[in-house]
Amino acid sequence: MEKSIKLFNDVRIRVHWDEDLETWYFAIVDVIAVLTESVDAGAYWRKLKERLKKEGNETVTNCHTLKMIAADGKMRTTDVADTEQLFRLIQSVPSPKAEPLKMWLAKVGNERIDETRDPELTIERAMETYIRKGYSVEWVNQRLKSIEVRKELTDEWDKRGVKKGPEYAVLTDDITQAWSGFTTKEYKKLKSLKKENLRDHMTNLELVLNMLAEATTTEISKEKKPKTFDQNRTIAKQGGTIAGDTRKAIEAKSGKKIVTRENAKALKGRNKEIEEGNL
Repeated sequence: MEKSIKLFNDVRIRVHWDEDLETWYFAIVDVIAVLTESVDAGAYWRKLKERLKKEGNETVTNCHTLKMIAADGKMRTTDVADTEQLFRLIQSVPSPKAEPLKMWLAKVGNERIDETRDPELTIERAMETYIRKGYSVEWVNQRLKSIEVRKELTDEWDKRGVKKGPEYAVLTDDITQAWSGFTTKEYKKLKSLKKENLRDHMTNLELVLNMLAEATTTEISKEKKPKTFDQNRTIAKQGGTIAGDTRKAIEAKSGKKIVTRENAKALKGRNKEIEEGNL
């Protein structure tokens, strides 16, 4: 678990990272202080919370409390919200500062509806987003292909009765550990990641091997037609091991480790140097 304080327009927002759940929690009263500039953000939040409860708002009901560092330096219990809960609460704050966020949320919601009508829009927007973030076109093409491979795998898991969520996570861990030598959590820690998507921080070769592991798992599953979760785990490890053997062979010939600490920041920096002719 990690606790820290982030500054926003000179107002501190206390945050808490839960490593087990891989979730950020934000002190609600601090966000209220930023959005409303209220002289008593605590009183403002208490009134808003009371009103939302009367309206039957489930977000308020499901809010957690955590001990965080207070202004006097002591650890005191305060209401916190995860990202989804926080966005819902922002929609209920009548403040000019909250309006840009509300507009953005409405825009995102409209885009998602558009994408259900035309799935190709999802791919186009993903391409635009990655390019805007500084990734190379070659990397983006590889990343989009990895999404396709992953979708084929999850479709196969659905056919075999694998449950989304925890079971998906276990099988993904089995595949990842078998090919890379790290569990997903260990891999993310190696690259100094928290909530970020691990694949968005892989090199081209890491992506290729991850795709090989998932595609191989898909093909074995189609042939073996596993009926139990344990059988699915065995196949996931087999698919990952095949890619793992390939990784070891490449490392033996090249003399370089494939799984590295490089994350998106390093990848994009290297892409920029290539474009400028420095590499």
